[in-house]
Amino acid sequence: MFRFAHIEYLWLLLLIPAFVAGYIAIMQRKKRQLKEFGDPELLEELMPNVSRVRPAVKFGLVMLALTLLILAVARPQYGQKEKTVKRQGIEVMIALDISNSMLAEDVAPNRLDRAKQMLSKLIDNMVDDKVGLIVFAGEAYVQLPITCDYVSAKMFLNTITPDLIKTQGTAIGDAIMTCVRSFGEEEKGVSRAIVLITDGENHEDDALAAAKAATEKGIKVFVAGIGKPDGSPIPIPGTNNFRKDRAGNVVVSKLNEEMCREIAQAGQGIYVRCDNTNTATRAIQKELDELAKSEIDTKVYADYNEQYQGFVLLALLILIADFFIFNRKNKALSRLDIFNEK
Repeated sequence: MFRFAHIEYLWLLLLIPAFVAGYIAIMQRKKRQLKEFGDPELLEELMPNVSRVRPAVKFGLVMLALTLLILAVARPQYGQKEKTVKRQGIEVMIALDISNSMLAEDVAPNRLDRAKQMLSKLIDNMVDDKVGLIVFAGEAYVQLPITCDYVSAKMFLNTITPDLIKTQGTAIGDAIMTCVRSFGEEEKGVSRAIVLITDGENHEDDALAAAKAATEKGIKVFVAGIGKPDGSPIPIPGTNNFRKDRAGNVVVSKLNEEMCREIAQAGQGIYVRCDNTNTATRAIQKELDELAKSEIDTKVYADYNEQYQGFVLLALLILIADFFIFNRKNKALSRLDIFNEK
């Protein structure tokens, strides 16, 4: 596959016809000026060393070199190298609660943003691990399939809002099973873990059974409960109001620590409360570091093969040739009349 890495530089090629038009205009002007001095044929005999062809050849060579240099700047590339590297790491699926209750502000700036900050630090600490992202409320969806691309992981993480899922609730069991399915085929010796971040409120399905099912597949479930047991009202974005129930009372969202602990226990992991400190981040990072790191085969697609070197070399040779071509005829060579018979 052939391509230009910086195709926008090809617009510079429009300079070539502009230069050509300017050159033609200048040469026509010179011809008119010569006619004002006298008969062109007579003037040509008076200036035997002046060449009409060489300036045009030199100009053509310069334009050709400029064209090649513009193409080189656009970075022509051909082919794509693919290689498989061996990585020592683990596989981690993150399940992030994005229900409306995660907008509560009992941790700064709010539960969801604090959870995203925590996950961002976890991703920053990864080296050869694989990471995937699940978001859930009343339903669970794969936001990012498991990958080694940490830049994409953080990019997707930053775009998460409660608006991604219209069905409200806290389907933790569905989230855990979605994580289990997202790992793909089981690889021998590869440690796997699920990091669940939720306030545990309005729990709807059998999360304990899902956590146990994960452990049967060798997957540990770590739970970070975010918020405070005392709870906090849920702001309505863009307003100064809070969410209310059908009776008109302000809804207070509370962290369900008991449920979070039970899920972690069933998943053979740990439970930690995520507050305004980095305690939860360090605790979960410590648990992930203790998991056995196994060899993971990962296909890596390297950059395209650069082809600009040939363009630059050819342009250099053309400029060197242009340097040795003079505008005037060579006197020594003009005396050689090798085609006349003696």
